[in-house]
Amino acid sequence: MHRDLRGVRVAMIGASACAMVLALLGGLAAQTPGTAPPPVKTAACPGDNGGLSLSPGFCATVFADNLGHVRHLVAAPDGTVYANTWSGRYFKSPPPPGGFLVAIKDTKGDGHADLVQRFGETPQSGGTGGTGIALYNGALYAEENGRILRYALASGERVPTAPPTVVVSGLPLTGDHPMHPFIIDSQGNLFVDLGTATNACQSENRIAASRGIDPCVEKQTRGGIWRYDANKTGQVFSPAERYATGLRNGEGLAFDAAGRLFATQHGRDQLYQNWPRLYTAEQSADLPAEELVQLTAGADYGWPECYYDQYQQKLVLAPEYGGDGGKTVGLCAQRQGPVAAFPGHWAPNALAIYLGTKFPAGYRGGAFIAFHGSWNRSPLPQGGYNVVFQPLADGKASGPYVVFADGFAGQYKEPGRAAFRPSGLAVGPDGALYVGDDVHGRIWRITYSGNGADKVAPAAATPAPTATASQAVPPPEGVHPDAGRQTPTLPTPPGATPAQVALGNRIFHGEAANGACSGCHGSDAGGSPVGPPLNTAHWLWGDGSLASLSDIIAKGVPKPKRYEGVMPPMGGSPLSKQDLAAVSAYVWAIGHAGNH
Repeated sequence: MHRDLRGVRVAMIGASACAMVLALLGGLAAQTPGTAPPPVKTAACPGDNGGLSLSPGFCATVFADNLGHVRHLVAAPDGTVYANTWSGRYFKSPPPPGGFLVAIKDTKGDGHADLVQRFGETPQSGGTGGTGIALYNGALYAEENGRILRYALASGERVPTAPPTVVVSGLPLTGDHPMHPFIIDSQGNLFVDLGTATNACQSENRIAASRGIDPCVEKQTRGGIWRYDANKTGQVFSPAERYATGLRNGEGLAFDAAGRLFATQHGRDQLYQNWPRLYTAEQSADLPAEELVQLTAGADYGWPECYYDQYQQKLVLAPEYGGDGGKTVGLCAQRQGPVAAFPGHWAPNALAIYLGTKFPAGYRGGAFIAFHGSWNRSPLPQGGYNVVFQPLADGKASGPYVVFADGFAGQYKEPGRAAFRPSGLAVGPDGALYVGDDVHGRIWRITYSGNGADKVAPAAATPAPTATASQAVPPPEGVHPDAGRQTPTLPTPPGATPAQVALGNRIFHGEAANGACSGCHGSDAGGSPVGPPLNTAHWLWGDGSLASLSDIIAKGVPKPKRYEGVMPPMGGSPLSKQDLAAVSAYVWAIGHAGNH
């Protein structure tokens, strides 16, 4: 209730402020009639912006496509864009032939790359690729399978011909966050993110009511930023190089013009699923915030003992460490809060601070953040799958964020079905912004085409997903992205009823009993990086019988075999016996749908 009242209070303040501004503007207009500024004229974009919706004055082209699972990007002074791509256990589909590193360049000046060269480690050499990539002192640095490698680039050489040297090895690869984004400053300090192995340092990862390990020994080797020397080779990971701590997953890293280092923070998951007595499903869908933080040596940003509540605008004690649903602050008063906060579970995967001069003044010095997209927002619609712009001044937020680029996901904003998911950002020497995707390996090039007078403003809203149902009005569950879909014709398992299958369908999609199954398994049950497909009649656990499925759902999957997501008992939802029977019947039905 306090959150609703706060929202009303903010709305009232905003309305009053708007009224005051309108009154002042009216007074000014009366004093100086006919002096209104001319409307901003923006040139029309020549194409369809590569399917994106952009802030006013901006245009996009598809710079390159089908490059594999593109993660982070970096742009060289000659305009070459380098990408690190990833495979292995996180991405199941095979990579394109060649190395995991890609050099891409537009030599014709038409906004589309005509030169694409792959190099580096390959699957045949035991490589899996990675996320982090950077340029420093005449060399390209790239993360590869727990190592950071240095590829020397001779003068005029776009793709290295000499083998790489190992700068750092032994970076942890276990658990929930095995990626290692990094950045290098002008002095050669190499800052690398080591995401956490767990969601909240629980005794049993992602299992309901499991308490946090105290002290969280995981923080000695994970959950922070480590600092190495980019000028040295043969360095080996150890706890001694930890620079800052308390970051669950700081994937995006960037410096501003003053040399301040910023990072994004993936907030923790499953407040409701693990602590249903303290949180509602709706609260958990939007809490905690995703964050933009300024990194300083020795600072602690809260994980796992604390999380940031963007509604209260403060760090609060996590339930695993004695928290009571967001009321108690406790030791979090000594932790470092963010520079800016964003909706929960959007997954900020890349960060670029705009130091160019081609964009309008309002964008200069501000932060672009690529949000990979959520899975843990049921029963609310999934969110993210966009690029936002956060204004900054003197290291602090100087205004609200706006959605700068949208439309990446297409019809389905969910991890298993999104058309594209933003995962990388880079600013080119000509001031263009490059945005990479790790579903199909597309890179967009975004440029400004206006007269410089455009203010920071959000992109036009993208069309809502097309409903598959024929109803003229939306159903009561209209807040869910799949609300209104037609129930498919499905077989009924022995011993169950069609009504149970229909109820299980609604639970699976978060429309009843606060079910959250589709967040991991996809609304089409086709799977995602988090959870396996359920519509193939191939079962990782049990024999696929109704009794077996019911037993697995009831007990959960605390140690998955192949996928990233741990499933709590009952899928993390408060299912009754009737609900359990229904969702088990639905899972059986979708697994056997092709056999009836």
